[in-house]
Amino acid sequence: MQLDPIAAISTAQGQGGIGVIRVSGEGSISIVDKVFRSVSGKTLAETSGYTARFGKIYDQSEELDEAVVLVFRAPHSYTGEDVVEISCHGGLYITKRVLRTVLAAGAQPAGPGEFTKRAFLNGKIDLIKAESVMKIIEATGKSAARAAVAVNNGAVSRKIAEATEDLIDLSARLAVWADYPDDADFDADFNSIKEILSRAKARLDLLLKNYDAGKVLINGVNTAIVGAPNVGKSTLMNMLVGSERSIVTEIPGTTRDIVEESVALGDITLRICDTAGIHATKDPVEAIGVDRAKDKLMSADLVIFVLDGSRSLTDGEVDLLNSIKENKNVLAVVNKSDLNQVLDCDAIKKFVKDVVKISAKTGAGAEELEKSVLKILEVAQVDPSEGILVSERQYFTVKTALKSVKEALSALESGLTLDAVTVSINSAIDELLVLTGEKATQVVVDELFSKFCVGK
Repeated sequence: MQLDPIAAISTAQGQGGIGVIRVSGEGSISIVDKVFRSVSGKTLAETSGYTARFGKIYDQSEELDEAVVLVFRAPHSYTGEDVVEISCHGGLYITKRVLRTVLAAGAQPAGPGEFTKRAFLNGKIDLIKAESVMKIIEATGKSAARAAVAVNNGAVSRKIAEATEDLIDLSARLAVWADYPDDADFDADFNSIKEILSRAKARLDLLLKNYDAGKVLINGVNTAIVGAPNVGKSTLMNMLVGSERSIVTEIPGTTRDIVEESVALGDITLRICDTAGIHATKDPVEAIGVDRAKDKLMSADLVIFVLDGSRSLTDGEVDLLNSIKENKNVLAVVNKSDLNQVLDCDAIKKFVKDVVKISAKTGAGAEELEKSVLKILEVAQVDPSEGILVSERQYFTVKTALKSVKEALSALESGLTLDAVTVSINSAIDELLVLTGEKATQVVVDELFSKFCVGK
C-alpha cells in the first residue's frame, strides 16, 4: 500500500556532518527527480532499488548542495513504499532548505513517527517492534541498545507469536469438539489442554518477571542521593559524573537545590539527583531545598543514602531510614572511609538493601558501589538479547493476557465446561493480538506513534 508522499529530516538537525531527508510514498521518486540532478545524467526513475547516485540539489535554477541520493523501491524498503533518502551536508540551514524544496515539489510534511507507522500499516513490523525503534533511538547505554535491538529483531514478537499460535490452535480444537463431541479425530484430553495452557503461562510469566529489571536496562533509573548535610553527597555526585557538577565546600547546607545528571554505571544509566541535606532548618531558602529533597526521595526508584563513616548515626538519620525502608530500594553508602571509622555499619543493615563503604573524595570503593547497585536493581541475571518488554502498554497487555490464561487453567482444574475454558482462552488471544497490533484500535496506534520524533 502506497500513501501520499511525505518528507522529513531524519537526522539530528545541525549536529552532524551529514543530514538525511527521507521521502516516502507514491510518487516520492518523481518528486526528488524534480530537485536532484545526478552527475551521470541518469534520473532516479531510471535507478533500481538499493542504488545510490551522486549529484546536486536545486531549488529551481539555484544550486543548494551536493548530495548522495539512495533509492529504495516498494515493497523492499523500511516503510514498504517507494523511499528516497537524500544525504546532504548537515548544517541546520542546508537541511531545512533541502526539505523545503522537496515539500515544494509535492511532498507533505511527515508527522511524528509517520515513517514507522507506515512500516506497521504495510506489515513490515508489528507494534512490538515499532515501540523498540524509539527505544533504540533513546538508548543511552550498551544494555539498553542490546535490549532494544533484540526486540526490534523479533525476540519478544517470537515469544508472543508462539504463545498466541498455541492458544489459537487450542481454541480451534475446542470449538470443533464443542460442535462435534463424538468425533473420534479429536480428543478433548485434560492433560494436553493443561500442558498447552501451562506453556503459555510460563512464557508470559517470564516476560513479566523480567520487566522491572529490563525497564532499568532500557530506561535507566531515577536515583536520589540523600542524607544529612555535609556527609559527602555532592562529592559522591561528582565522583559518579566524573566532573565538578555539584559545588563542594566544608560548609553544611551548600547544596540548596536539586542538581541532576545522567551517568553510566556499568551498562545501565542512572538519572541522578543530588539533593540538599535533609535536616531541620529555620532558613526559609534552605527549607525549600529540604522539601524538594524529600519529594525526590519519595519519587526515586533507587535511593543512595549517604552517611558519614567518621561519626555515629543520628536520630534524624534513623527516623528517615525508618520512613523509607519498606517501599524503597535503598543503598547505604558509608562515605569518608579515608578517615577514622566510627559508624556501626551493622546498625543500619536492617534499614537498607545493602551497605557499601567508599571515599567519594579519593574514589575508593567505586567498583563495590557499582556491583551493589546492579545487585539491588536485579539486572545482572537479565539477558537483554533474550527480549524484554519495552513499554507499559506491552507490560499491561501481557499481564491481562496472563490473567485470562490463569482463569482458563482454573476453570479447567475446577471441572467447569470446556466452553468456559474457551472463553478465557479467547480473551487471552485477543489481548495478545492487540499487543502485536493485529487487533489494535486506531486510537491505540495513533497514540503510540504520536510519541515518536518527526523523521522516524
